[in-house]
Amino acid sequence: MTYQSTTRQFACDPAAVGGASDPIRAILEKALSGGEVSTDEGVALFRAQGADIDAVYRTADTLRRRANGDRVSFVVNRNINFTNICYMGCKFCGFAKRAEDKSAEWLEPAQIVERAQQAWDRGATEVCIQGGLHPKMEGTYYREIIRAIKTALPGMHIHAFSPFEIWYGASKTKMSYRDFLADLKEAGLDSMPGTAAEILDTEVRMQLTTNKLSAERWVEIIRTAHEVGIPTTATIMYGHVDAPEHWAAHIALLRDIQKDTGGFTELVPLSFVHTDSPLYAQNPDKVRPGPTAREVDLMHAVSRIMLHGWIDNIQVSWTKLGAARAQQMLSRGVNDLGGTLMNESISRAAGSNHGQEITARELVRMIRAAGRVPVRRNTIYETREVFEHHDPEELAPLVDRKGRDPLAFLEMFPERPARAEAAQ
Repeated sequence: MTYQSTTRQFACDPAAVGGASDPIRAILEKALSGGEVSTDEGVALFRAQGADIDAVYRTADTLRRRANGDRVSFVVNRNINFTNICYMGCKFCGFAKRAEDKSAEWLEPAQIVERAQQAWDRGATEVCIQGGLHPKMEGTYYREIIRAIKTALPGMHIHAFSPFEIWYGASKTKMSYRDFLADLKEAGLDSMPGTAAEILDTEVRMQLTTNKLSAERWVEIIRTAHEVGIPTTATIMYGHVDAPEHWAAHIALLRDIQKDTGGFTELVPLSFVHTDSPLYAQNPDKVRPGPTAREVDLMHAVSRIMLHGWIDNIQVSWTKLGAARAQQMLSRGVNDLGGTLMNESISRAAGSNHGQEITARELVRMIRAAGRVPVRRNTIYETREVFEHHDPEELAPLVDRKGRDPLAFLEMFPERPARAEAAQ
């Protein structure tokens, strides 16, 4: 089935493209008029310099406003990593442990349910469940996790298992991807994270890991999930051994999948965290220490421009960038701040120090300080509550922050009133 873009024809916005060079202006004018930006044109936008960069940002912000108005959304959720035992050897990953390691962890279904119940009691509508590929884990364990949660909490949305985990479970059970995914859906799987994508380029992926899921298998599993009725997110992990050519091709491939399936709910750019990553530690002369600030800005902006009308939710990862930088991305085409998380292990294992939770009340404060309208959504972007004149319940963080305040940066800026919503 082929899905139609939601893009409408608009007149170009002269204010957005003002000051841009002729080549960049032509690309941005096409995007603003409802045209599709090609891979080569995406590369040109990623390589923008000087006044062209500001024009890219203004265009992304204009397209964001057309698609989403001035609402910025978030979901109340909890991450549950049921095991960090994994032997697949992803070179960028600091999360995986051997079974004999002191910090190795394995959660039984009852423990997972206990954490899900705790999240539900704190207002969560979603649990995001992922784990390492434990060599002794049965492929049926994924189903056991889902059934245990749905039995205890039938109203909880289960957002779980990357395409890599689906590959692993299908291999373990000797089922086809379609049958394995259909079985998980019948058990209660509601949606999937589109992680493990990294960069969908064979040459790049071979430098990241020798054993990980190929780009072709990732695409096959994602397409199959969409076909059996399981929506997914999409991701890109950038700033290591990659380049603008890889980024633009990756985004264009996601767009092509969306044209066929309509199954992506959002794109989440994930900047490479190098601090404790083996990939960087072992190859500091060949691997970059994450993207530059300009590349972070451009990744979110160009993603918005290339995906406009197809994937209209661009999420920023505050666990990768921190709250202050995440808020800045709201002027770079971003309309979603992701989830409260409550626990976060994977980014922390790579060296990120931005904390494990930002509460709903704090996210609302961040959004208002940017002059936008805060909205609590569910996993598939249905609005659940608009915080125009009230605040979420105040909750203490689930994990002690030891005096650290992720929103300390807001003390320097007065809260701005929300702009009138506009979805032109």
